Amino acid sequence: MKTFDFKPQLFTTLKSYNKKTFMSDLMAGVIVGIVALPLAIAFGIASGVTPEKGIITAIVAGFIISLLGGSKVQIGGPTGAFIIIIYGIIQKYGLEGLTIATIMAGVFLILFGLLKLGTIIKYIPYPIVVGFTSGIAVTIFTTQIKDLFGLSIDSVPSDFIDKWICYISNFSTADIWCSIVGIVSVVIIAITPKFSKKIPGSLVAIIVMTIAALLLKQYCGITSIETIGDRFNVSNEIPNMQVPAMTWETIKSLVPPALTIAVLGAIESLLSATVADGVIGDHHNSNTELIAQGVANLASPLFGGIPATGAIARTMTNINNGGRTPIAGIIHAVVLLLIFLFFMPLAKYIPMACLAGVLVIVSYGMCGWRSFVALMKNPKSDVTVLLITFFLTIIFDLTVAIEVGLIIACLLFMKRMSETTDVKVIMDEINEESDIVKGNLEHLTIPQGVEVYEINGPYFFGAGNKFEEIMAAFGDRPKVRIIRMRKVPFVDSTGIHNLSNLCIMSKNEGIQIVLSGVSEKVHLQLEKAKFYDLIGKENICSHINLALERAKEIIK
Repeated sequence: MKTFDFKPQLFTTLKSYNKKTFMSDLMAGVIVGIVALPLAIAFGIASGVTPEKGIITAIVAGFIISLLGGSKVQIGGPTGAFIIIIYGIIQKYGLEGLTIATIMAGVFLILFGLLKLGTIIKYIPYPIVVGFTSGIAVTIFTTQIKDLFGLSIDSVPSDFIDKWICYISNFSTADIWCSIVGIVSVVIIAITPKFSKKIPGSLVAIIVMTIAALLLKQYCGITSIETIGDRFNVSNEIPNMQVPAMTWETIKSLVPPALTIAVLGAIESLLSATVADGVIGDHHNSNTELIAQGVANLASPLFGGIPATGAIARTMTNINNGGRTPIAGIIHAVVLLLIFLFFMPLAKYIPMACLAGVLVIVSYGMCGWRSFVALMKNPKSDVTVLLITFFLTIIFDLTVAIEVGLIIACLLFMKRMSETTDVKVIMDEINEESDIVKGNLEHLTIPQGVEVYEINGPYFFGAGNKFEEIMAAFGDRPKVRIIRMRKVPFVDSTGIHNLSNLCIMSKNEGIQIVLSGVSEKVHLQLEKAKFYDLIGKENICSHINLALERAKEIIK
């Protein structure tokens, strides 16, 4: 059995690589690099770091994710989903705390991949994914109101409700020119796809509104439009690699946010890769993708970057522009590097209201309101999970939402799994030819003093008490109890414990337990747990008719 599952798609695709594929990847990589530029700047600033840190993340993480990833077309970098968690970590632990948390998240992601948890993570319930994605979108939108309208507020409260109270009470301080820049930016981004699918609306908005802001300042004397340069010192120098000082106390305190980053990054990257698979007709390697995401999050913070993951919007842009191999993602990182080195100083002229407009559109794209509304028509349990995750995300924080959401998911899984397992009593005769030895098609009559119970489904801790409940309902004392387990695919330690208790109690009451139709897998589990010492191997029968014969012998 293979224990290591790491197969980067780059090395597979290079075997059949040709000039035509390269030209297609080159075009896609250049376009995606241009698309990623404004988003990387906006995500960096919204996360509470400088704009160049967002670009550095897109360069370093984007390169590694394409180089080592398990998807042919995945584009990695900073995403809107991380904005809230990053901002919260910086507020509580500072930039160094963010660096350590991101490195720890990288380690967790690598472990997820090595432990082959890729397929499991993809099965996190859809209502939870929609709940916290929609919650993140609402929270991102909320954080951009100040810059979108140029409100004069010294400090914005961190609490969601307090934020809106603050905005409403200070809305009279809105700057008309900032508001125009912000709203026009939103309009430009929204309508650009109607004229061109190739040119990103966010880039058009940034170029147009930056030029407009410069003209207004130069010729109209309007200086109230705040730009990136008014708030940050913009640099195009590549930072030296620095390893933060880590103490055991710091590591312990950062485990929850680091796990949040890792789980969120895993979910988003695998979701993005799965969506991409459906478009290009391919299958990504989930565990390889997680390992690549982990390495990217180990490397990015060493150069001052922030957490990164697979980005659905940029991945789809890559596919739509002809990208079909990881080379396109590598080119996208190189394009960003060149822009960073030669054009980064120009970023200081970009209006903050324009970036707020970019993030407003991002939050709208993330919110998935159609999916949210559709889920509201589903069973009450799904609606409850959706609303709990959503409100926990916007009122508290993403860490709490993911933790509670995963706990709810586990509880729902246990409940639904237990519902698939049932125990029934067969009273008089058995008429099931599928379990009778070939050639013997007679009805099997259950002898006097024998009870036959059948377990259908996995016998695990979620269904462990069902057997005791149905036996208590009958309350009689037969001489032999036959337990049919032909439809039991697996049994866990709780199931073995309950069966052991049943055997001990039955033995004390003078009742013999006989097992019938135990599968090979379950047989090995019971044997390893030394369960057979309680009833003896002679009381383990492969078929129900053999079990009935054994019961007759015991009665005699």
